[in-house]
Amino acid sequence: MCGRYASSRRPEDLAGIFEIEKWEPEEALEPDYNVAPTKEVYAVLDRPLRDAEDRRPVRQLRKLKWGLVPSWAKTPEGGARMINARAETVHEKPSYRRAFAARRCVLPADGYYEWVTGQAERDLEVEGKKKRPRKQPYFVTPADGSVFAMAGLYEFWRDKTLPDEHPLAWWVTCSVITTEAETTPLGVAPKEGPQALADIHPRMPLMLTPDRWDAWLDPARTDVDDLRTLLEPPPHGLMRAYPVSTAVSSVKNNGPELLTELEAPEEGTLF
Repeated sequence: MCGRYASSRRPEDLAGIFEIEKWEPEEALEPDYNVAPTKEVYAVLDRPLRDAEDRRPVRQLRKLKWGLVPSWAKTPEGGARMINARAETVHEKPSYRRAFAARRCVLPADGYYEWVTGQAERDLEVEGKKKRPRKQPYFVTPADGSVFAMAGLYEFWRDKTLPDEHPLAWWVTCSVITTEAETTPLGVAPKEGPQALADIHPRMPLMLTPDRWDAWLDPARTDVDDLRTLLEPPPHGLMRAYPVSTAVSSVKNNGPELLTELEAPEEGTLF
């Protein structure tokens, strides 16, 4: 799954990486090293500009809220639960299938956090024989330092309790698509601990390599079977993972120190 990630790149840098044609300086976000559900995040999308005579899709960097609210939802309250969409079923789930066909985006990140619990401790916890263990967070990021481009969906929701001119009348929300975690060796593994992403968690965000960005963002591509071919996991060995401080477990903590690599898991944590 993806429940927390880091996003520290400046919009100017993202504009160069993704060949952005349009972004609003007033929508610039501060670097966020502990992005949590319901926060505003950057999304790259291809869409015609509002009120433009030329209706060609324009690559934009937009500010969206993480936690998708379907257009047909009566209230936005369920958005916080819809932060992830499974690649295996995204094309058929009522909450995601319309967005999958027409409103796809890329969510740029430095990488994502995942918390691991050893299997033996996990079994004891299920049996109620041990207090909830202290889980060790890992940061997962491209081994070459490139941007971590997560496949995403976005959706519009109209708050009918507000007039059209109200700035909050329209919500634009998003979700991260996830896939099965890689079972093959990491490109760079920690000295001790997990040697594959599946050792950390059974799911992971679906990373799109640059050769798929244009096809994924193209709103003219609407054939479901065609789009599903873009959901293939990236080549193996592109990622690295390393232990980080348990400080990231609290959303109150936010700073570049959260990305500092530990030589070994913290004392009292698992793996």
